[in-house]
Amino acid sequence: MTKKYGKGTECIHGGYEAKKGEPRVLPIIQSTTFLYENSDQMAKLFDLEEEGYFYSRLANPTVDAVAKKIATLEGGVAALMTSSGQAANLFAVLNICEAGDHIVASTSIYGGTFNLFSVTMKKFGISCTFVDQDASEEEIGKAFLPNTKVLFAETISNPTVNVLDIEKFARIAHSHQVPLIVDNTFATPIHCRPIEWGADIVTHSTSKYMDGHGVSVGGCVVDSGNFDWKAVAEKYPGLTQPDDSYHGITYVEKFGKMAYITKATAQLMRDLGSTMSPQNAFYVNFGLETLHLRMKRHSENAQKVAEYLNSNEKVAWVRYSGLKTDAAYELGQKYFPNGSCGVLAFGLKGGRDVSIQFMDSLKLASIATHVADSQTCLLHPASHTHRQMSEEQLLEAGVSPDLIRLSVGIEDAEDLIADLEEAFKKI
Repeated sequence: MTKKYGKGTECIHGGYEAKKGEPRVLPIIQSTTFLYENSDQMAKLFDLEEEGYFYSRLANPTVDAVAKKIATLEGGVAALMTSSGQAANLFAVLNICEAGDHIVASTSIYGGTFNLFSVTMKKFGISCTFVDQDASEEEIGKAFLPNTKVLFAETISNPTVNVLDIEKFARIAHSHQVPLIVDNTFATPIHCRPIEWGADIVTHSTSKYMDGHGVSVGGCVVDSGNFDWKAVAEKYPGLTQPDDSYHGITYVEKFGKMAYITKATAQLMRDLGSTMSPQNAFYVNFGLETLHLRMKRHSENAQKVAEYLNSNEKVAWVRYSGLKTDAAYELGQKYFPNGSCGVLAFGLKGGRDVSIQFMDSLKLASIATHVADSQTCLLHPASHTHRQMSEEQLLEAGVSPDLIRLSVGIEDAEDLIADLEEAFKKI
């Protein structure tokens, strides 16, 4: 589509436009390879001289259509679909970092991403310094080193649901001449577009709200096209110097604003192969078609549940930016005035043991590793997703022993509150 439409229309029509006699619904192109008439046509594809499809690890029509839709929704120039959200964050960083480089990241990020940056990428020779995202710009700036290449954070943190001051982080990143990467999984582009607030690259776990039904694992990297790689060419040689694996192509010279995603596809997807399958892309596309409707319901339900929990005498604390008593209320109103997401955090009086007893007493809400889909679910991060972290790391990340992450679904809010009420009677 060439005309600019609203987010809801783009959710339904973006990325794919059927021509005469073609399927009206995005088809699943379930093929590893694609046919060409002669050797020269194939050679031009391998040399990045022409666009097209020759092997689904690098590009597939179904997967590309979904990437285009998400790029449009986020206001980016291009996107790359990956096999998972973890792969998306890995690719986003590896595309501009190599052994000897350094990244700065907020402590308030998903436990798996924390481990990726602090343990696995350290083995790649890439070090990371974690910072308190609510600290002053001056304090966060002290974490930057001459070899720092990236600043990373989450719009709404998982599981602590802290709200990122995106503009502040963008100022910090750009003052140190590095791009800001923001994981926007929880807010989605329906409720926040980080690029409009200064972020350069946006990542997603499409397994969450974008899929919305817990049926497919996937991820996405979206590039704004705004970061000027040439201005700091010596920092990013992978983009600004010739690539010997592609006959000396220099990505920024040949592909302009498409350089970052082209390199991620041509190099990282070629070599690491964390490819989203056409089938999973098809599922994500179905989810995207109702994303604008579901996010409204998720937020409305979460607001009601948060208010109920906040008034319950057995609850020690509640964290949800929609509450006027929340420390992030002002930031929430700034970045997502129409609602944030369905995820909230709370703790019960009595600590960890009482929290576990409460969770086991629920009937409608299920204990699940997953988060952010149509069914209400919850988990205890200190016992589950963050159990590999030390007590010190847990506290550093804001994960208290009593913290419960509740992902409010799109059921009737009255039924969800009744389920919580019954569980409270048993503790």
